Amino acid sequence: MVKDKELQVRAIENGTVIDHIPDSQLFKVIKVLGLQKIDNMLSFGRGYESGRDGRKSIIKISEKFLLDEDINKLAMVAPSAKINIIKNYNVVEKKAVQIPDSIKGIVKCVNPMCVTNHEDIPTKFRVVNKDKISLKCHYCEKITDNENIRIVE
Repeated sequence: MVKDKELQVRAIENGTVIDHIPDSQLFKVIKVLGLQKIDNMLSFGRGYESGRDGRKSIIKISEKFLLDEDINKLAMVAPSAKINIIKNYNVVEKKAVQIPDSIKGIVKCVNPMCVTNHEDIPTKFRVVNKDKISLKCHYCEKITDNENIRIVE
């Protein structure tokens, strides 16, 4: 007999849950957010059923709350993700990841001749398409599409 509800990933007392990550983007999200380098308790899983997404991944990070810069990085690789803030085992806030109008210092310019690839200048892009994520470099005006986005490490 199957239970009505079954907890598939252990609850956390305080921290952040990133839900609705496309399965194919799970390890990219971990890398982009630098989660492989933190000492906090980290749980993740792939292949969970989702009525909305078909299959999804989830990440739970104990005692860590994402900064705006982290959320912008997340938006570049998993724009459909949802963020839940957990306090005392309860969801106290839910956030949908949103692609900002501009991106600063997060993405590398694909143009090898761009000044940002030769000087110590932070990158700056205007988002020209939020659906298929494409970015226009402020300095060289080269368009970077979502297939070529490289996050600054």
